[in-house]
Amino acid sequence: MTRTCLALVCILAALVANTTHAAGASRHTPSDSRQPDTSAASAPNLAHMEHVIQSFVDSKRFMGAVLVARGNDILLDKGYGFADLEWNVPNTPTTKFRLGSITKQFTACSILLLEERGKLSINDPVKKYISDAPAAWDKITIFNLLTHTSGIPSFTSFPDYASLEPFPTTPKALVARFKDKPLDFQPGEKWSYSNSGYAVLGYLIETVSGEPYAKFVQDNIFAPLGMKDSGYDSNSAIIPHRAMGYSPGPDGFVNAGYIDMTVPFSAGGLYSTTEDLLRWERGLFGGMLLSPTSLQKMMTPFKGDYAFGLSVRTLNGHKVIRHEGGIEGFNTILAYTPADKLTVIVLANEEGKAPEEIAADLGRLAEGENVVLTSERKEAKIDPKIFDSYVGYYQLAPTLLLHVARDGDHFMTQATGQGPVEIFPESDHEFFAKAVDAQITFVTDTTGRATQLVLHQGGADLHAPRVEGPPPAAAPKERTEIHVDPNILDSYVGTYQLTSNFSITISREGDRLFEQVANQPKFEIFPEGEKQFFLKVVDAQMRFVTDGAGHATGLVLHQNGVDLPGHHVE
Repeated sequence: MTRTCLALVCILAALVANTTHAAGASRHTPSDSRQPDTSAASAPNLAHMEHVIQSFVDSKRFMGAVLVARGNDILLDKGYGFADLEWNVPNTPTTKFRLGSITKQFTACSILLLEERGKLSINDPVKKYISDAPAAWDKITIFNLLTHTSGIPSFTSFPDYASLEPFPTTPKALVARFKDKPLDFQPGEKWSYSNSGYAVLGYLIETVSGEPYAKFVQDNIFAPLGMKDSGYDSNSAIIPHRAMGYSPGPDGFVNAGYIDMTVPFSAGGLYSTTEDLLRWERGLFGGMLLSPTSLQKMMTPFKGDYAFGLSVRTLNGHKVIRHEGGIEGFNTILAYTPADKLTVIVLANEEGKAPEEIAADLGRLAEGENVVLTSERKEAKIDPKIFDSYVGYYQLAPTLLLHVARDGDHFMTQATGQGPVEIFPESDHEFFAKAVDAQITFVTDTTGRATQLVLHQGGADLHAPRVEGPPPAAAPKERTEIHVDPNILDSYVGTYQLTSNFSITISREGDRLFEQVANQPKFEIFPEGEKQFFLKVVDAQMRFVTDGAGHATGLVLHQNGVDLPGHHVE
C-alpha cells in the first residue's frame, strides 16, 4: 500500500484517542426473504468479527451498521448503537445512512449507462453539453471529471463554503459557484479530488437525460436492483428509519452541523442501507447494470489508484475496489474484493475514522487472516539477549529510519524525528506496541541476526531492510509554541486530501487544534505562527494555505524533507 511519507507520520508514536459515548448492539433479520447464511464463515471467525466491532463500540468510537458477505452468503449483518440517541432508537441493517462520497460510484455508473445508450461519450468535451462553460474548460472531458483529473477546484474548499452549506441550491447554481474559477492544473496533468467535478457530472446527467439526477438514479439503478431503502436525501421529506448524524463534542455527542442536501448533489447526496448496498455490489459486479466493457472502464484506474468513482488498489496481495464517504454526522466505507466476491460495508452515524479501521480488520478476518486486538495481545518472556541480534537501523522509507535498541530488559524503537516507543515480545521474533495497534516481525538469517523487519499497521505490511551503521538522525529543530487568536483556528477546520486514498482531518476543541489520519489516533498540533503548526509526537509540520480572506484552501505537510500538499475538500 502506498501512502508516501504521510502514512508514517504517527507510526509507532500514537496516543489513545479520546472517546465520548457508549452504545449497544441490536440484531435484525434482513429485509429480503433469504435468511443470513453464516455457514461460509467459521464460528470462531464470525465471533471474532463481532468482537472486533464490539471493541470499537465499547471504546465509544463507533455506532452504525455492518455487513460482510461472500458471494451469496451473508457472514455478518448487524446494527450497533443508536440511530437516534434522543429516543434510543437502535441501528439495524435497514437503518438509512447518508453515504457521502460513496454517492460518486452511482454517478459514475449513471454516466456509463448514458454512454451505452448513445447519449454521450466519456471522451466528449464537457463544453459539448454546457454551452456557457469558460474557455479554460475547452480541454476538459467527461473522463477527466470521472477520474478527478479535470483541474476544476473543489467547491468544498472555497472560503465561503461553510456559509453556503445550510442553503438550498440548484445544479446550475452549484456549477456556477466554480465555473469561472481558475483551474488548479491543466486537464489530465494531475490528480486532485474534486467534488466540483462530480457536481458537473450530475448536471450533465440531468442535461442529457432530461430528468432530475435523483429520478435517473432511482429509475435506472435503485429500482432495477430492488434497492427500496435508497434514495436522494432530503432535509424536508419524512424518510422512515433514517439515522440522525452526530459529531463528537467536549462532553459527549452533539447533533452534527446542518447541510442542505441539495449542496452535496451528485458528489455526496444519496442515502442507503447496508443491505441495499449489498444489492448494489452484486448488481454492479454481477453484470446486471453495465456491459462488461463499461464495467471494465469503471474499474480501471487512471492516475494513482482512482478509476470512475472507485479506488482500486492491492492490499496484502488482494485487489480491493472501495470508496469512503464523509458528510456531516456520517462516515462510511464500501469495499469489494473481486477474487472472493467479498463485500464489506460499514456505515456510521458518528463522525470519525472507525469505519475504515473496522473494514480493514473484517476484510482480513474474512480472508482467513488473523486479527489480534491490542488488548488481546499477551506479553511473553524471552531472553533479553535474543534482542541484541535485532539492534540496529532499518530503512522504512528513503529518509526514514527505524532505530531498534535495547535498554536493559526493555526493547525500544525510535523512528527518525520521533520519540522512543517501547515494544513488547509475543515470541522471539514477534513484538507489539501497546500505545498503538502496530506490530513488528523480525526476519532473521541462520545465525539469528535480523536482516529486516516487517511493520504491521493499518492492514498493511511495510518491509524495512536492515542497514549497516548509519549515523544517527539529526536532532529535529527546536520549535517554540506561540499563542494565536483562537478565532483563526476555525478557518483551518476540515478535511484535506493529499493523495487519492489519503486525507488529514483537522478539528478544533476549544483553543486547541488537532489532526487525525485514517487508522491512526488524533494528535494535537501546536502553532509556531498563524499558519505554521507542528506536532510534538513526531518531527512533522503543517502549513495552511489561505485565500485573501484568511480561509484555508489547503495545507502542506512537511516531514522527512518532503513537502506534500493537500486540498481542502470538506
